[in-house]
Amino acid sequence: MTSSTDTLTARQQQALKTRQKLLHAGKETFLEYGFQKATISHIIKKAKTGYGTAYVYFKNKDELFMIIMEDLMNEFYQVAEMPFTPASKEEALEQIKKQVQLFLSLAIKEKEMMSIVKEAIGLSPEIEKAWYDIREKFISRISLDIRYAQQNKLARLNVDAQLVARGWFFSNEMFMWELVQNSTHYSLEEVIHNLTTIYANGLYE
Repeated sequence: MTSSTDTLTARQQQALKTRQKLLHAGKETFLEYGFQKATISHIIKKAKTGYGTAYVYFKNKDELFMIIMEDLMNEFYQVAEMPFTPASKEEALEQIKKQVQLFLSLAIKEKEMMSIVKEAIGLSPEIEKAWYDIREKFISRISLDIRYAQQNKLARLNVDAQLVARGWFFSNEMFMWELVQNSTHYSLEEVIHNLTTIYANGLYE
């Protein structure tokens, strides 16, 4: 079977390798220096490429970082896109609890990079906008799960799925940042139990 890279010319394959090298070097640089102190010069030096090379692929470090951030968030999307087809409130609670556990555990596993994401959101309007778009993607996916539960007469019909989804994501996001930054005295298990219990009892019949 032919892979997508096999159809590229030698020049295109080299360009792809250079871009990946810059992204890898970029991630290492951000982890070493943090977002604010990292520079394109640091990244170029680590990638061992020519000075102007980085600007062929990325207009600035913000754009390079956004691609790294989006790659990281794809791991979180896999959790959000897990099949959600409960037949009862109990099944819904178990599936929701599992998603929250995987979501927050992944944030803790990637806490070094997530801390830099948090820093970057506060410093770069471009990255703040990119995070807003990521957040909206999660909210849209959650609202689909809520509508499924409503259509199957599991969840209350007198609530707006999109509005509830927003509140649910923001609750998870708040605890995600607290766990990443070690700013909560609650354990992961306590957060998961209380979040899912309040959410499920408020939404499900």
